[in-house]
Amino acid sequence: MSISRKLKDQLVVPSLEQLAWQDMELGMFCHFGINTFCDQEWGEGKDAPSLFNPDGLDAKQWVRSAKEAGFRYFILTAKHHDGFCLWPTATTDYSVASTPWKEGRGDVVKECADACREEGIGFGIYVSPWDRHEPCYADPQQYDDFYCGQLEELLTGYGPLVEIWFDGAGSEGREYDWPRIMDLVKRYQPGAMVFNMGAPTIRWVGNEDGVAPYPCWNTADSSRGSMFSEESLKWLPETPGWVPAECDVPIRKDRWFWHPDEEHLLLSVDQLMEIYYRSVGHGATLLLNVAPDQRGLLPEADVKRLLAFGKEIKRRFGHALAESSGSEEVVELYLPRTCVIDHVVVMEDIAFGERVSQYVLEAFIDGAWLELTRGSAIGHKKIDAFAPVSPDKVRLRVLKSAASPKIKSMAVYRCGE
Repeated sequence: MSISRKLKDQLVVPSLEQLAWQDMELGMFCHFGINTFCDQEWGEGKDAPSLFNPDGLDAKQWVRSAKEAGFRYFILTAKHHDGFCLWPTATTDYSVASTPWKEGRGDVVKECADACREEGIGFGIYVSPWDRHEPCYADPQQYDDFYCGQLEELLTGYGPLVEIWFDGAGSEGREYDWPRIMDLVKRYQPGAMVFNMGAPTIRWVGNEDGVAPYPCWNTADSSRGSMFSEESLKWLPETPGWVPAECDVPIRKDRWFWHPDEEHLLLSVDQLMEIYYRSVGHGATLLLNVAPDQRGLLPEADVKRLLAFGKEIKRRFGHALAESSGSEEVVELYLPRTCVIDHVVVMEDIAFGERVSQYVLEAFIDGAWLELTRGSAIGHKKIDAFAPVSPDKVRLRVLKSAASPKIKSMAVYRCGE
């Protein structure tokens, strides 16, 4: 395959922080706040702080559940659109400091940060730019000061952050001082991923179903996901060329916050696995929301489903039957005798960029190569499933690539019962 020097020079590569983030693959979202006590998804910022009183709150239970299920980072809604803050901020009295919980001396953000450090997983925060409670929101310049004050508290008070989640909902047509916001992030949390606004290092996949399209390219030029139209989303010029996708979805269908008597909305393990195949299996990262109830605990049914999901991922992909790698256009893998396989998982070494744009997987059976499947993007990870076969060997043939392929791993599995 002839590759021009000019084409090689155009390859975009991720930062070390982006590489580490993509390797995490699974994150748990945690929507919790005043909405939890009002049976609503989007509060208007008028609910009394006195309603917030999770007398059994246990952030360690939240984070332990995530860790046990195999999730590697955890993101808390420190402030949702209603403006209620889960930390005792100096910027407003609309926070946990004005609640009966722990007599106003509690800090949910701190408890989550501490639990994540204890369990050894990454901690991130969601901080809504839109604020339906704060009176100064009507004055853009004054609100920018207010919002940056909140951000500085969060960026400096809770240790290293793995991700900062800027939700664009409700902010259509509003321009915040993103250069100033990004300066704060760079100053205090330079290693944190920035979600989809300002100068993002990761992007929204474009839906709340937890699934990525295929192919799902990692470069900003080839796939620029946004919550708004291309014209209204204004990423700063310093946005990197590599902007991988994060797929967010709630474990209860269409429900981000907890609501009573809705266990029937829990996604099944089969549904969750389908999401996994179409997020992580399409090279993206999955962010699954599990919401605490009014006690401040993850409901038993939700934890059971979360752990069953993690167990099924491990059952299918916890042990490869055989594995190989290579830097050629063909990577072959010899299999043990009478080995039955039904999945191949391929990973590019994306430290060198996303190179492969067309490939075919083949199995050597009865003296001949038979096609199993073919595709385009591989990127961080591509999961291919097919009917069970018992070949002597399998091979990946790269048909098109922007430069010499760098296959980090090609592994085969038997995932069927």
